[in-house]
Amino acid sequence: MTSTSPETNENPPVRAPSAVPIDDSVLPFEVGPLDLRGRLARLGPSLDEMLEKHAYPAPVARLLGEAVVLATLLGSSLKFDGRFILQTQTDGPVSFMIVDFQAPDRLRAYARFDEARLEPGLSSGALLGNGHLAMTIDQGPDMRRYQGLVALTGGSLEDAAHEYFMRSEQIPTRVRLAVGEEWRGGEGGRHHWRAGGMLLQFLPKSPERMRQADLDPGDAPEGTTAHTVDEDDAWVEGQSLIATVEDVELIDPDLSGERLLFRLFHERGVRVFSSLPMRAQCSCSRDAVAGMLSRFSPEDRAEMVKDDKVVVTCEFCSSVYQFTPQEAGIDNAGETEQPNT
Repeated sequence: MTSTSPETNENPPVRAPSAVPIDDSVLPFEVGPLDLRGRLARLGPSLDEMLEKHAYPAPVARLLGEAVVLATLLGSSLKFDGRFILQTQTDGPVSFMIVDFQAPDRLRAYARFDEARLEPGLSSGALLGNGHLAMTIDQGPDMRRYQGLVALTGGSLEDAAHEYFMRSEQIPTRVRLAVGEEWRGGEGGRHHWRAGGMLLQFLPKSPERMRQADLDPGDAPEGTTAHTVDEDDAWVEGQSLIATVEDVELIDPDLSGERLLFRLFHERGVRVFSSLPMRAQCSCSRDAVAGMLSRFSPEDRAEMVKDDKVVVTCEFCSSVYQFTPQEAGIDNAGETEQPNT
């Protein structure tokens, strides 16, 4: 069943699921009989563009791809023109990642890593190591930022997402993420990165059905019985269904998102809504970089001059911006120009 948005009360006509896959999009859906809402993300050319600009080693590209999918699933729920920023800082081989989602559809991403510490077969948890994951919602300059932090202790980004929703949002949630490479072209072809992800949430009308066990306070006396709450049968079924999703299904370029959702939920009935297009686009510009330079101290700007020019490379998209010393506010003697008072 299709509809224009998850909020509509109209009863759209039933039709067969589309056989045409749509890349770089998010497909919202709901399974009414189980009180489930979710989003399915499929990323192709946009993800490939972000990763190939930096020629990341495969393990780093795969991990950053997972972060991009997770940010897409979460950021695409914003109902305003703001930003969702996912950032990790850890002691692992991939020490820093950032994904910047600008609502409604712009993505950019960057990772910092130590190539000498990359070893074959490392899991995503081992690549991350210990540290934290920060999720920030920025509603604009006149609004207060909201940020949630989750400890990373050797687990995957899926694990971190589950922990975040349990502790911060208290919404029963499950996430699946997958990233892989696809070979395209004959002679002279190359591998292209693809990714997919699914977010499933239990949102019944009765809040009592969403009850979860109390969080461990960390200082309970030894022998204390842990608090438990029986999960709602509908949520148990929903978790069982999303657990059957295979990585290859999430990234298969020949399997449409609608058909995948139909495979999972056809017995209960699934309604999909209008897909949301996504694109890779950096927000950097020459004017923005010039503004950034103006915020440095005169001494720092003078030290940036190399070969009689100031060169700034955008970490996100690798665009290079060159300025003469005069354009950067530095005179020929190496001293910065002072504003008139």
